[in-house]
Amino acid sequence: MVSERRKLRSTAWFGGEGKNAFMHRSWMKNQGIPDDAFDGRPVIGICNTWSELTPCNAHLRALADHVKRGVYEAGGLPVEFPVTSLGESNMRPTAMLFRNLASMDVEESIRGNPIDGVVLMVGCDKTTPSLLMGAASCNLPTIALSGGPMLNGKFRGQDIGSGTHVWKLAEDVKAGRMKVEDFLAAEQGQSRSAGSCMTMGTASTMASMVEALGIGMPDNAAIPAVDSRRGVLAQLAGRQIVDLVHRDVTISQILTRQAFENAIRVNGAIGGSTNAVLHLIAIAHRVGVDLSLDDWDRLGRDVPTIVDLMPSGRFLMEDFYYAGGLAAVMASLDGAGFLHRDAMTVSGKTIGELVDGAPNYNSEVIRPLDRPLTREGGISVLRGNLAPNGAVIKPSAATPALMQHRGRAVVFENIEHYYARIDDPDLDIDASSVMVLKNCGPRGYPGMAEVGNMPLPAKLLKQGVSDMVRISDARMSGTAYGTVVLHVAPEAAAGGALARELGPERIRVNCMVPGWVMTERQMRLWLTPAGERQIEERQCLPDRLQPSDIARMALFLAADDSRMCSSQQFIVDGGWV
Repeated sequence: MVSERRKLRSTAWFGGEGKNAFMHRSWMKNQGIPDDAFDGRPVIGICNTWSELTPCNAHLRALADHVKRGVYEAGGLPVEFPVTSLGESNMRPTAMLFRNLASMDVEESIRGNPIDGVVLMVGCDKTTPSLLMGAASCNLPTIALSGGPMLNGKFRGQDIGSGTHVWKLAEDVKAGRMKVEDFLAAEQGQSRSAGSCMTMGTASTMASMVEALGIGMPDNAAIPAVDSRRGVLAQLAGRQIVDLVHRDVTISQILTRQAFENAIRVNGAIGGSTNAVLHLIAIAHRVGVDLSLDDWDRLGRDVPTIVDLMPSGRFLMEDFYYAGGLAAVMASLDGAGFLHRDAMTVSGKTIGELVDGAPNYNSEVIRPLDRPLTREGGISVLRGNLAPNGAVIKPSAATPALMQHRGRAVVFENIEHYYARIDDPDLDIDASSVMVLKNCGPRGYPGMAEVGNMPLPAKLLKQGVSDMVRISDARMSGTAYGTVVLHVAPEAAAGGALARELGPERIRVNCMVPGWVMTERQMRLWLTPAGERQIEERQCLPDRLQPSDIARMALFLAADDSRMCSSQQFIVDGGWV
């Protein structure tokens, strides 16, 4: 810490002997704050998303007290304030609808108040990006502190994971393999402590992104919420934010392009949520980093998934922490040359310094790079005439056998249409069909709800079917799994290709090459009448296509690649439209 104090932002409120300073100090003193608290020391905002309606964040009020201890110890003045709390499990129609609104709340709360630095108390999915987005717009010294995951879920002798086992057990009920009363008995066992989802869902993914970006303290990603070490971490964060203020280390000095590139690669290694794509791009744009879908594909395509956690794998976040946490993962990536070692973190050390020598205590939970869960685990970014602005799929959560597949499209015009039809015994659908859901994007739902992982029809579940290819403009919970193509853009409600009348076409999907060694990440969606001859070529065509041509065409959806055409590509009867 520097020995000589510089003039801080808060002195514009509390410094001096005039009328305004009198008012600002006097009203603060009704809380029992002494005179010397306004002597020019750093005023640290503790931006808290505590809410009993956000179960994952319901313990953050107590965790904030640990932050305050650290701030006091370092010579600062902590001031806690509430902001909009977005709870994914309760908020309707979807928390995503309010992410940007919450970020505005955060930005204006910081900008309009006498705050020199801020600790962001985050947890449930959208609270992390919304608080980082708002803080980034203010560009003050900032540390994000995640609340931590719940303890492993337990039910009748087995570990169960948040969200992941909701889908699994609900399907067992629909298939007749589980009684409803047994299903309901799992509720308390799944959520048996404070904290966020203990699977590698969006909450744990974003907590990992916080650590990978360097905007959180070491071990932020994985310490369980009820582990005493989470309180220690909070207290250290309180001390460290005061130091960042004295050294004027702002959020934009941490959230650099190198930091985001590190985070993208880490996301691939942990089998992180597809929602991280949307959130990291939004955060990056707030600090002026031009991050795009192309960056996700370019940086993530060669990264193996080495963390064997649900929904992609077997274990849970508690196991991940005991195995060595994110530092062990990043040490493996660093050894293979995947990371920018010199990216700075809020700890005062570089990423390289933090991960050097980080041990791996369990090679089943955190696998070696030569024995990964999935060889190409990064989010696959797809482009083409069905999604000229992009779509994504998560290979580590998909069924390998379905990554090359052909089936008839079964189309649902919106989520209500899906719910009305999916369990109709007369629905014309089989295991080879491809389920397509429209009008569930940002405009269509509205808010881009997590409905892309459409539950399978009961009659197919009873036959033992466990996965099908699903395509939509929606999102999917990070706790979910399946061969699911998401975020198709432009969305149907915005007039995207998905809005067209698809009819009885068959869809051919190809998004892998033999051995999962992808020299070119691609996904092809061929929509053709049954029996039509299919010819694969690459050509560039005019952007316009008449709706009447849709019944005769093959749609080609491929990853954006330097060798691929950027405009629409269609194949019809062996010739070009």
